Amino acid sequence: MSERIVGIVGTGIYLPKQVMTAKEIAARTKGIWTEEAVVEKLGIKQKLIANDNEGPQEMSYLAAMDCLTNTGVDPKEIDVILSVTEEWKEYPLTTSALYVQGKIGAINAWGIDLQNRCCTTVSALKIAKDMLIADDEIDTIMIVGGYRNGDFVDFEDKTMSMMFNLSAGAGALILRKGYHKNLLLGSHIIGDGTLARTAGVVYGGTCNPITKENVDKAYKSLTLMEPNKMKERLNEVSMDNWFKCIDSSLRKSNLKRDDLDYLAILHIKRSGHLMMLESLGLTEEQTIYLEEYGHIGQVDQILSLHLGLEQGKIKSGDNICLLAAGIGYVWASSIVRWG
Repeated sequence: MSERIVGIVGTGIYLPKQVMTAKEIAARTKGIWTEEAVVEKLGIKQKLIANDNEGPQEMSYLAAMDCLTNTGVDPKEIDVILSVTEEWKEYPLTTSALYVQGKIGAINAWGIDLQNRCCTTVSALKIAKDMLIADDEIDTIMIVGGYRNGDFVDFEDKTMSMMFNLSAGAGALILRKGYHKNLLLGSHIIGDGTLARTAGVVYGGTCNPITKENVDKAYKSLTLMEPNKMKERLNEVSMDNWFKCIDSSLRKSNLKRDDLDYLAILHIKRSGHLMMLESLGLTEEQTIYLEEYGHIGQVDQILSLHLGLEQGKIKSGDNICLLAAGIGYVWASSIVRWG
């Protein structure tokens, strides 16, 4: 049965050193939000800001190198690279997975870019496990990606407070078939295509190309395109879908909620985070609230796992829930048994 066992060999992280504080975020809203409200309601003490040299692909390469250093894996042993780097990157229509493959010398690997917004890493975990089980010639997969969608945030857009937390950074994981540690168990994903175009970047695609007339607003045009529809639908289904994902991934892992020991959840507003912990019977010591980092998109789960191990919050035998949601709209959960 070892050919059906998939484990996480280790993680890697890259984080920019520049930050934007809650005070700076409040100032950028020009009075719409106070510093106290940014901290207490939105749950942001600070978030990370990338410099001109920290593009999503470059940061993903640096996270990949950190992962290789931490795990001792030879890049020549990697069979596939699944990139979870965002579409906003150094050069459109370049393949992020192959950028990493070339930079780290993974000469025996092929790669592909995946996109599922802030659910991409959790979705990639399911895809990677299925690939490892299904293909006799794939033994080792790296999941890696960088993110800096915060570049597009207009802090004066009153509909966008849910995205004021968008941050920057990168993360990486290496999965291996027959690796009897840190087992990747069940996953479950739910999509709701009725929300496919309720949020996104308005300018820069084929519908609204960037022109000299709109260029000044184009690069700050991430917004809720149908805010009322999105908020009403999310209020109706979002929490239910999250718990369906959690319960289904636990069921597929032969576990139940009482078995959970740690929640690696993306950054959300403080009240939602606390409500999720309470509903799962977990304490604040059994998670990390990313108020010092912001929301690094699909990197959040890798970061939470990485920090949880560093801070001793994750111990051998712990059952971890990696939880995500992304505009589009997608909800996802994966269970990992650490140690």
